[in-house]
Amino acid sequence: MPRLLQVPRTEIDPFAEQIFQNLFGDRDPIDEPGTATGTPGNWWSVFAQSPDIFKHAVDGFGLYRNPDRKLDPQLRELGQTRAGYARGSQFVFSQHCKSCRSVGMSEEKIQAIPHWGASDVFSPVERAVLAYTDELVLQSGRVSDGVFNALREHLSDLEIFELTYITALYDMHAAMCRALRLEYDDVDERVVEIAAPADASDDVMSMVDDKNNRPTQR
Repeated sequence: MPRLLQVPRTEIDPFAEQIFQNLFGDRDPIDEPGTATGTPGNWWSVFAQSPDIFKHAVDGFGLYRNPDRKLDPQLRELGQTRAGYARGSQFVFSQHCKSCRSVGMSEEKIQAIPHWGASDVFSPVERAVLAYTDELVLQSGRVSDGVFNALREHLSDLEIFELTYITALYDMHAAMCRALRLEYDDVDERVVEIAAPADASDDVMSMVDDKNNRPTQR
């Protein structure tokens, strides 16, 4: 379950109601979860607790899909999808794999996004976008001159600005989904201590670091 309150449909504002009707028909996703793409739909019911943030987020979806954008949609989706993968958000990565298909990206490229550095299916501009995305997400915006200069060989200043804004926006969405356990990111922490047998020593390396058990060197 999400970590925060989900707002019942009877309590959402008129703007959210329009969106819910498009996504869920007459259902309340709290009681009857599920969207057309197979997600539970709890992103919407959690965000709905703040009508102005909900609207701001939804307007952001329209902004990046606006036909006035100068950035090629495939490059945009490449950045968003890689951001989801790099941030470790199953939800953002999974949804934007589908968005990649919707803008005509090949299946070969979509499948190679996780290991793009070892793949030869991407063009020079796509590789520059992927490298830039990794430095935005994994290096917190510490972008090297080499990567930025590679990007500028192919994209205008306005295209780079759009790419930066949209990719950083989806890095934020990926982080929020993980933090709040929304949609496909509602998963338990994987890295935990596994209990040892009751009679085991707390000194886990004692068996290999015991001087008395070391073989005699000749």
